[in-house]
Amino acid sequence: MTQAVDLTEKFAAFSDHWRPRVAAQLNGQDVRLVKVQGVFPWHSHADADEMFLVWKGRFRVEFRDRVVALEPGQFIVVPRGVEHRTAADEEAEVLIFEPSEVINTGDAPVSDFTAPQGQTV
Repeated sequence: MTQAVDLTEKFAAFSDHWRPRVAAQLNGQDVRLVKVQGVFPWHSHADADEMFLVWKGRFRVEFRDRVVALEPGQFIVVPRGVEHRTAADEEAEVLIFEPSEVINTGDAPVSDFTAPQGQTV
């Protein structure tokens, strides 16, 4: 990919929540775009760190001992093995940076939140 990516255009291409779309790949990592609303299940990723960057709206990452609230332009890295869940009271748009093989629900049981792998936008 050697051209600019318009995030507004990419986010406008889908409307479902908790279904990340791959916008780019580099060095074994995905840049995933996701719309979120509500609360995602508790989970962890044993072998991968995750970075969440808020593009639009308000988003939070909940840990068992604290909550980190994020505004547009802010990001957080969740270290591998750390249990967490994500949430947004109103729709938010978030970029996720993580290895391509990572399943969005991590070690949680397969559910309606488990997104298909490799969907692109």
